[in-house]
Amino acid sequence: MSKQAANNTPNSGLNSRFIALKICLTVIESGRSLSQTLPEGLAQFQDRRERNFTQNMVIGTLRWQARLEAIRAQLLKKKLKEKDEDINQLILIGLYQILYMETPEHAAVSETVAVVQKLKKPWAKALVNGVLRTFLREQDAICAQADLKPANKYSHPQWLFKALRKGYPNDWESIMEANNAIAPLTLRVNTMKQTRDEFLALLKTVDMVATPHPTAPQGVILETSTDISQLPSYEDGGFSVQDGAAQQAANILKPQANERILDACAAPGGKTTHLLELSNNQASVFALEKMPERMDRLAENLYRLELDAEYTVGDASCPEEWWDKQLFDKILLDAPCSATGIIRRHPDIKWHRTEEDIEALVEIQASILKALWPTLKPGGQLLYATCSVLPQENTLQMQSFIESEATAKIIPLDLEATLTFDTPGNQYLPGRLGMDGFFYCLLEKSE
Repeated sequence: MSKQAANNTPNSGLNSRFIALKICLTVIESGRSLSQTLPEGLAQFQDRRERNFTQNMVIGTLRWQARLEAIRAQLLKKKLKEKDEDINQLILIGLYQILYMETPEHAAVSETVAVVQKLKKPWAKALVNGVLRTFLREQDAICAQADLKPANKYSHPQWLFKALRKGYPNDWESIMEANNAIAPLTLRVNTMKQTRDEFLALLKTVDMVATPHPTAPQGVILETSTDISQLPSYEDGGFSVQDGAAQQAANILKPQANERILDACAAPGGKTTHLLELSNNQASVFALEKMPERMDRLAENLYRLELDAEYTVGDASCPEEWWDKQLFDKILLDAPCSATGIIRRHPDIKWHRTEEDIEALVEIQASILKALWPTLKPGGQLLYATCSVLPQENTLQMQSFIESEATAKIIPLDLEATLTFDTPGNQYLPGRLGMDGFFYCLLEKSE
């Protein structure tokens, strides 16, 4: 487990660690998503190095939350009161710096202890200081004890560890390791504007090292993360950010000019825009999204990429509310799911999902499938997709649907680096060829 560089600036430690603490508490205690909370917290910094340092600390602490908690449990003589959860979380931030960042040990301890003053809990200074210094002395033994339980070692909730071990008896360890890795930044070239080779040449002019994606024909992987808005051709709609696994959707469906295509659950529009790009903006794409607050992103992406689609707010499970009775040639159902395939990008998913959530999501997926199938033409295709790795949302969901729907026929997919099963569909596991965890199953409606 390599340590991340601490790009901290002089005298900035107190502020960075305090803001990191507030973000972590909002995510863990209030249940707010990291993707909402992190940008708001980082906006308080003008210095890029402070932003990077704080971001590393937040994402890393959340990623390793369970392991850090197991370590903390050995260091505290008794549990802290519920009202002191800020001290609990601050200890985790201190432990994360010592274990995973290149922060000098004395700074990790002293600057973390200094945050206590801002919390107005002077009694906790000695506690935090003592806990972190004890860990420095006994680190190897304490970590070895914490890692006896695989769920702690790989920092996953117990229910998810059990689900992965059951679903993937030969791969569960590699899945959890991938979930704790840093995901690469993958771009998708807009081939209406430029070829992939032309874009790679453009990136060279600004000293960006990039390679073609091995399985996504429009994909480019950057060696280092960067502000994409500063890359050449961004303003002109030359590319988008999209993981290689997610890029497979439009390539599987092969959109053609004048085809009527439904993109259900479409926001923020990555797959909507890819469908349009591959059809040279000639397909008739109807983008549906249940959550009104997400429609702005979809509209912004269409505008920047200079693409045309009809879009509306609506529930995919209730076609009677939005469907005009004109059958679709193709349907992309990127179904609501647990998002357990993209934990490496969103570590808070591990702590926000529960076993009960999965049962509810499976029911929602089934209801959407049942509702959308009548809107598809005979001979048409529906691509079911999730960014989940849980079989009950994927292969088992598909098996149940084709058993209940006589007109549904499986179209086998030849997707490199995927797992296939006795049940339908293809599963990407997180980390394979640098990609997220993703599931695809292509269905055709019999005449």
